[in-house]
Formats: sequence, structure tokens, C-alpha cells
Amino acid sequence: MLLFLIGLGILVVGYFTYGRLVEKILAPDDRPTPSVKSHDGVDFVRLPHWKNMLIQLLNIAGVGPVIGVILGIKFGVVAFLIIPIGNIIGGAVHDFVGGMMSLRHNGANLPTLIRMNTGKTFYWAFSIFMIFLLLLVVAVFINIPARLIDGFWPDSPFFWLITGLIFLYYIVATLFPVDKIIGAIYPLFGALLILGSFAIFSVLMYRVGNDPELLSESEEFQAGMLTAANNSPILPMLFVTIACGILSGFHATQSPIVARTMEHESQAKSSYYGMMVLEGIIGMIWAAAGLAIYNLFPELMRDNPTLVLSKITNYFLGSGMGTLTVISVVILAITSGDTAMRSLRLSLAEMFGIPQQKMRNRFGLCLPLIAIVTLLLWWSNQSVETFNQLWVYFAWGNQVLACCTLTAGTVWLIRQKKPGWITALPGAFMTFIVATYILWISPAHGGPLGRPKVGFGLELHTAYVLAIVFALVTTAWSIWHGRKLAKNGN
Repeated sequence: MLLFLIGLGILVVGYFTYGRLVEKILAPDDRPTPSVKSHDGVDFVRLPHWKNMLIQLLNIAGVGPVIGVILGIKFGVVAFLIIPIGNIIGGAVHDFVGGMMSLRHNGANLPTLIRMNTGKTFYWAFSIFMIFLLLLVVAVFINIPARLIDGFWPDSPFFWLITGLIFLYYIVATLFPVDKIIGAIYPLFGALLILGSFAIFSVLMYRVGNDPELLSESEEFQAGMLTAANNSPILPMLFVTIACGILSGFHATQSPIVARTMEHESQAKSSYYGMMVLEGIIGMIWAAAGLAIYNLFPELMRDNPTLVLSKITNYFLGSGMGTLTVISVVILAITSGDTAMRSLRLSLAEMFGIPQQKMRNRFGLCLPLIAIVTLLLWWSNQSVETFNQLWVYFAWGNQVLACCTLTAGTVWLIRQKKPGWITALPGAFMTFIVATYILWISPAHGGPLGRPKVGFGLELHTAYVLAIVFALVTTAWSIWHGRKLAKNGN
């Protein structure tokens, strides 16, 4: 209980202290924003600040802060400290810097920002990787809400119908102007999300007040915990399992959407840093709910986290309010999947110089995306194993994206002669995490995310040493490259 409250305190205090420090370094000012300079009525549209905050929150808060932390809390109560600390010095900084880079470069998407700061060679490799990852995101965030909705009717034949309807919504939200679909319905979605999370928090605090042991590690819980002994070492597995809530590279693909609708740079801290902190609070609430339900029903430690989610909502809230809360989780997935597909369109349009004012241009870019996502959906639903494979590489690829964004952010800050350590430190750590993961993981080293077929299968300590070297080299390069660009006046 104490660690949970301390963690929430770290998030709140961190926003007003460390967040303020980062804001001073980034120095938002009164220069014209992309929505003012490049208004086009489609993607560059001024929206009210409160809408931008809700759009950013729903863009970034996919199923990670719910499903991910329900799985991740099985690493133990230490997650109540790792989530907020990682959020304040890592994830929120990542989102704020990524958003400011886009704001300062006319709403540029992530591949363009990578090219500007790391060069053309890496840009092409990164762009292919990012497009592939976003395709996985779209497929995952169609699958999960479809499964959750379909779960209301056991043995129903409606899964593919629900899948098709969600996909159709994604296509519409991708094609239409940002203020017509996303800007219109996100306030309602945001209200449902906040209501559902607040309901869980309120009931949980009441129950914990009567039984503080619900938020401790019982003997039964410890028996089923994820540890190095069962192929789940905290380093790297916790930071791949709990992406959203701590640090997520996917967020950097979403930030340009809001950068193109923001009216003043002064709104950047609350829209980027603040919404990531709020996502961390949501993640903490669901992690606590997961720990409580595992202590009450230890047999759930072996179950799929989506089933645990249903148990949490029904047990703590009852069938009526529990259903509403599950709907809020469905919304989390849908409101990240639709903007992931929109980000794909925007990035491809920017890469190939295709204007987006005309509907036929937008539709033409979406056609191949629709075909590829359809194939991914078909493949991922062939079996539980194929879906797990999809999730494994989405989770790891998401954190690779974060490393790339933080590296570009370090170069961007240093070339402006600003303190680059705010991105270099979390960037080095996450590079260590993703390098360790791919060096260590293998079918023999499968963890809570499944057993990936790609990985080097090295011993863990060997992977640690090689990953540390790789992280130091990439960090040193980003500092050197930033100083070189600054010296040349670029």
C-alpha cells in the first residue's frame, strides 16, 4: 500500500518539478505553431487545448497501461516505483521532446525528424521499421478490442464482424479531417476512460482501507511471480512488458498529430509531459487492481491478462459498472489504433511528398495499408501462438522506436547547445534494455510475452555486457554527432 501511494506521489510531484525543468530546457515560446502557419482543414487544424490533451492521452494510452501492467505487476511491488520513476525521467521526457521537435519543424512526422538528426542512411532503415511496427499496432489494436467485445457473448460467431466494424472505423478516422471524427468523439471517449479508471481507484482504495494486505506480496503471489528463475528477469523483461506507463516509442509517432492542432507552444508541457504522467497514474491504478485480484485469486496468475481484466472489473465493480469499465479499456485500444493508422498515412505522405488535401490522395495511400493489415489480422488469428508472436515483436519494436527517438532528441538538443542529458540518460538505458532482450531472448528463454522465434539466445550476463557496450557506443555517437552539427552551424 505504501509503495503504491509513494508511486502516485512521485508522478504528481515529478510533473511540477522535473517536468518544469524539462520545460525550461525546451523553452516553448510564442512563435506561430503548425496549425497557424500551415492550416489545411484536414491535418493542420486548430483545436481547443482541452481537446488536444484528450486526443494525446487517448492516442498514447493504448492497452499497455491496463493489459501490460496487469501482466507486469507479476514482477512484484517494485513495479510501483519503477513505473513512476521511469515515467517522469523517461517516458514523459520522451513524449515532450518528441512533441517539441515536431512543433518546431512544422508538425513533421517521426521519420523526417530522424532524418534531420541522424542522417539519410539510418532514416530509410528506421522508416521501414516504423511502418512495419505501426502496421503491427493497427492489427493488435483491432484484435484486442474485438476480443474484449466478443467476450461479452461466450462462443459467439461475431468476432470477425466486430473486427470488420472496428477496422472500418479506423479507415474512416484516417481519411477524414482530424476535427470531424477524432476531435468530435474523443471528448466522450475520454470521459468514459476517466470514469472507468476513477471507479476502479475508488473501490480499490475502499477495499484496501479494510484490508491493506491486498497491495502486498502474499505467499501465494510470490509463488507465481515472474523472476529470473522462470525466464523473466526484470532486466529486460519488465521494461518490455510494461511499455505504456513507463516509456513507449509508439507515442512519438502520435505526437505530430497534436503538434499540427496545437494553437500555442505553451500548451506543450500539459499536452505531452502531462498526459504521459496521467497515463502513468492510470497504469498505477490498474497495476494495483491486478495485484489485489492476484492476491484474492492466486490461480489467475496463470491466466491471460484479458481474462484477469474481466475478473477485476466484475469483482470490484459488479457486472453493470464493470461492463462500462471494460468499454473504457476497449476505447483505449481503439483510440490508439485509429491514430496509428492516421500516423501511417501522414508519414507516408511526408516521405513521398503526396499532398493530403484531396480525399483521393488520402484514400490511395490507405489502400495498401488496408490490404496489409487485413493479412496481419488473418494471420494473427490463426492460433493463440500467432497472436502471441505478433504481440512479442510489437512490444520489443515499440521500445526500439523509443531508443531511436531519444537518440534523435539528444542530437537535436545538443545541436542547439542545450542539455542533452535529459534524453541521453533514458536513451542509453532503453538501448541497453532492447539490446539485452534481442541478445538473450530465444524459444528457450521465453518469458511472459511468449516464446519469440527470433533472438540470439545468449546467456543473460553475456547479453548484459554486450548491451552495455552497445548503449555506450550509441550514446557517445549521439553526443558527438550533435556537437558536430552544432559546430557546423546546422
